[in-house]
Order: sequence, then structure tokens, then C-alpha cells
Amino acid sequence: MPDLVLLGMLVGLFVASHELLSHALRAPLVARLGEKVFAIVYSLVALASFGAAVQLWRQIPKMKLWDTPAAAYPLALGAMLIAFIFFVGSVTAPNPAMMPGVKGAPRGLQRITRHPMMWSFVIWAVVHMVMTADPRTIVLASGIAALAIIGTIMQDFKKSAGNPDYVAHMAATSHVPFVAIFTGRQPWSALWPGLVPVLGGAILWFVFLGWGHSYLIGVPAAGWSYLQ
Repeated sequence: MPDLVLLGMLVGLFVASHELLSHALRAPLVARLGEKVFAIVYSLVALASFGAAVQLWRQIPKMKLWDTPAAAYPLALGAMLIAFIFFVGSVTAPNPAMMPGVKGAPRGLQRITRHPMMWSFVIWAVVHMVMTADPRTIVLASGIAALAIIGTIMQDFKKSAGNPDYVAHMAATSHVPFVAIFTGRQPWSALWPGLVPVLGGAILWFVFLGWGHSYLIGVPAAGWSYLQ
């Protein structure tokens, strides 16, 4: 079996098992195993499937399907800055999709997208697919993007069932970033997510792309030399 096909199967297993354990199978398994045992099973399945995929990804020789145009490098850096801002905003403010209830009007990153953390992963995945042009990375990153998008759609469906507050929250926000602003559901001032996400995201962006990427991944971040 070709390694790329096996990698695709492992990535598919990771995505499918994560979604099934997070939604369809969660309630019956929790009822049978209990919350603590279920959490252990959930973590082991995720670690095993994703770890196997990453290990195989490392073993597959790197290829390049296309030459990345020079104009893509500053765009990639800008997109990654947005991803870091989204990520910081998601961990520094309450997310109604992850909380038992919805309190107050949308604020901060919620006015841009109600799933900022997952969209930070999607942006990361797309940037790495485009910039590496590497089949093995395209397979792995596409799985992460699919997991983020499918997971948030299912999360919205589950949270909105019988919950009028979350339904109202969905009506005032958008899944896809900036759509709620462009369609008038949020004011244009919502483009500013707040000082903490912007400053924190910019610091992480600078530290990770300027130093951490080379140290942790072994190669410099694509396009960083354009800023030096």
C-alpha cells in the first residue's frame, strides 16, 4: 500500500474517531464507562491515531508539487498573524460554544467568528498546504482542517438543539470569519478584536515564526527572511 494512501487512512481515522467520540458515541460510552474512563479512552484514541499519522508523515520523503510564487510569502505571514490572533482570542475570552450557557452579546473574536480557535487551525492548515506544496503535508493538514470545520458544524448543531440562547448567538455571529460583519449582523468596529488578542497574537507570531519554527520544526518559517 502506498505510504500516502496509508497516511490518508490514518488521518481519516483520526478525524472520524474524534467526531464519533465527541458526538454520536459520547453519550452511550459515558453512560457505560463513566466520564473519567471515557476521557482516557478518548485521549488514547486521539493520540494513537494522530501520533501514527505524524510518525508516518515524518517517514515519507518530502516532495514539491509546485513552485510557490514570491507573492505568496507575505500573504502567508499575514494569514499566520491572523491565526495567532484568533488563537489568543479564543483562550483569553469565554467561548459560548464551549460553555454551558450563553451570557450577553457577542464580544471580541466572537464578533468575527464564533469558533476562533478552530479557524486558527484551518488557517494554519491552508497556509502549510499552499506553502509546502508537499503531498504528505497536504494530506495531514487537510485532515486537521476538516476536523476543525466538521467539528464546529456539529458543535453548533448540538449546542443549538433546544437552546434558544445559542440559536440567538448563532444568528448574531458567523461561523466563517468576517461574514457577520460583512452582512451587517455585527458593526465594522468588530474588526478590532481587542488589545489582548492582537498584542498576544503578534508576540506569539514573532516569537514562533522568528525563532520557534526553526527550533521546533527544524526549518525556518516560509517567508520570514522577507522581514529581515
